Amino acid sequence: MELRKSIFSIFFFSTIAIFPLENYSQTEKANQFVIVVDPGHGGSDPGAVGINGNLEKEVVLKIAQEMIRISKLSLEDEFKIYLTRYKDSLISLGDRAKLAKGLKADVFISLHCNHSDNPDAQGLEVYVSNIKSQQSKESILLAYRIQKEISKELGFKSRGVKFANFKVLRESIAYHPAVLIELGFLSNWEEEIWLSNPENLNYLASLILVAIRKSLDL
Repeated sequence: MELRKSIFSIFFFSTIAIFPLENYSQTEKANQFVIVVDPGHGGSDPGAVGINGNLEKEVVLKIAQEMIRISKLSLEDEFKIYLTRYKDSLISLGDRAKLAKGLKADVFISLHCNHSDNPDAQGLEVYVSNIKSQQSKESILLAYRIQKEISKELGFKSRGVKFANFKVLRESIAYHPAVLIELGFLSNWEEEIWLSNPENLNYLASLILVAIRKSLDL
């Protein structure tokens, strides 16, 4: 597998309309889509630890922060973006889902990195809840869109869209489309090195936003 950088034109920034908040103020304008991004783990829970020492909790928080940074470049107000954590803190899975529900999220995105005892394991996985609800179809479509955008633009191996009983998905699926993304393997030397590059994290954040926007057909 050869991970690559994607060239984003200025046009990209005119197609993404995000307006971020640094807190949980509920002052959103009418017709804004509320996006809740959940950087997995945090605090005393590092998540996966890479072969070179990179921590999952730090990688996914950086990606979430990049989504906020990119959003500040937009001049429009189509979206409002929140994080479940803005720093290295541990938030319970239930509280993450409750926060998204309380904010009346239109989309819930949980960010993670993968790990395997097999150092050759690599690629991108996107999960949706195995519990059926009125939000299941949109969740599946969003998952496939994310998988397609990242695999096509960055060269990630596609490991498919999968169904799981993860708590953050299980407690979100009744209220809004929800997906959990495993953004490569920290146990794979090539992918860990790639995920340690801030520029690459910017590309990942950009493509997740592109996929959300396309999924919402904006």
